[in-house]
Amino acid sequence: MLPRRLSLPVLTLFLLAAPGLSAQATLSSIPVQEFADRRAGLAAEVGDGWILGVGGVTAPQPFIPFHQDPVFRYLTGFTQPEAALLVWAQGGQVREEMLFVQPRDPAAETWDGYRMGPEASRERTGIPGRSIQELPAVLDSLAGAGALPRIHVAASYNPGAAVANDVTQRVQNLMAGHGDVEVRVVTPYVDRMRQVKSEAEIALLRRSIEITSEAHREVARSLRPGMNEFEIQAIIEYTFRRYGAERPAFSSIVGSGPNSTILHYETNDDFMEDGEVLLVDVGAAFGGYAADITRTYPVNGRFSDAQREIYQLVLDAQLAAEGVAGPGVSMGQLSQAATVVLAEGLAELGLIEAPDATFEDEMGRQVPQLRLFYMHGLGHGIGLHVHDPTPPVLEPGVVFTIEPGIYVRENLFTEVIPDTPRNREMMEAIRPAFQRYVNIGVRIEDNYLVTAQGLERLSTAPREVAEVEALMAAGEASPAPRRDEWVERFRGMR
Repeated sequence: MLPRRLSLPVLTLFLLAAPGLSAQATLSSIPVQEFADRRAGLAAEVGDGWILGVGGVTAPQPFIPFHQDPVFRYLTGFTQPEAALLVWAQGGQVREEMLFVQPRDPAAETWDGYRMGPEASRERTGIPGRSIQELPAVLDSLAGAGALPRIHVAASYNPGAAVANDVTQRVQNLMAGHGDVEVRVVTPYVDRMRQVKSEAEIALLRRSIEITSEAHREVARSLRPGMNEFEIQAIIEYTFRRYGAERPAFSSIVGSGPNSTILHYETNDDFMEDGEVLLVDVGAAFGGYAADITRTYPVNGRFSDAQREIYQLVLDAQLAAEGVAGPGVSMGQLSQAATVVLAEGLAELGLIEAPDATFEDEMGRQVPQLRLFYMHGLGHGIGLHVHDPTPPVLEPGVVFTIEPGIYVRENLFTEVIPDTPRNREMMEAIRPAFQRYVNIGVRIEDNYLVTAQGLERLSTAPREVAEVEALMAAGEASPAPRRDEWVERFRGMR
């Protein structure tokens, strides 16, 4: 059994010894000075005044793991709940900092785990620590002395949302007695800083991506007809934890057959049948940094002709976007490159009438037929959040995804396309192709680093048709699909 708390060097050696992962992915923590530099950059933007950062709180339901708010983690590196940050900026420089944290409480820690407390938090973060219970009094004192005409909030603060998140609620509670204090949100500046990753951040992203790539290999080695989607989810998330990831970066998407055409399918409890495809969109979080890799597999180990045609088209679109990506290129240019390939390919397959063909939506507007089968964006940034801020134009240090897809939904003709004379004409024209490809959903997503020289693909899970099929054919024997009474009863409930 490993010690309860591993030192950084010991944990590094343990993770590097994990089979299937390269020694390149050395565990890298972010230096305390880097967090200080981030706060200094924010102070330079603010100029003069007090900056308030607020972390998340523990979920009210018991036993739900706590994950620190990404904005707060970016500025402080502090990962325990119910913390807050005050920074006094003067002349664009940090003059004073205070980190408010939960005080030590052995009785509470018996139930909820170790609290760092103010003293240890200063040792860990370099910021003077105080009890979170003192924060309201400090704000009252500043406001009473006239030193708080406005507060600059750097947090996931969104008072306009239909449901306020925990950070927004905390900010509102803190400012409830200070209606005369102007609240200025400076989070967009923090988001701009987050767009370009440091070397330490890139090292953590490499690790999370490598773990996720290994999880995909485990899927390919294990998948066979008769398994349930939740068995694949279990293999994935076991692999995450086995190699040191904190958690899944988002809810795992494991959708087979018709479920492969649902973009954010998360139920993951259908049995997978021979002849279906399985779409797996997953990501590990390591050191807080999220990977996001999608692969689509033939459940029986070999793509049918129809599945291969859709799969190759999606891969060609991804390769087209890769081919133009690099410093100085906009995300719009990448999207255009992929869209041209998808539109031309769908027309060749007969799923749309022509690359520029349209259909009538419920408002009578003309919409590209392409959007019937490809309805999402091409990619996004990754980092402390799986959808991290991304600059409109790529530059070195940006880490992002490219994820084209095609989804042939079985209810397309009956529930999606409005019934109009023009649309009926279109449906008759594409019906043969629709029947050939129905219930095939394919998405291929990889993670990339923009470098001064161009582009580096960080995710290494096999993606070529021959590579995927070869890995599945050479896979380790997995447990035979269960055929006990419980399984049959479960099938009957579906």
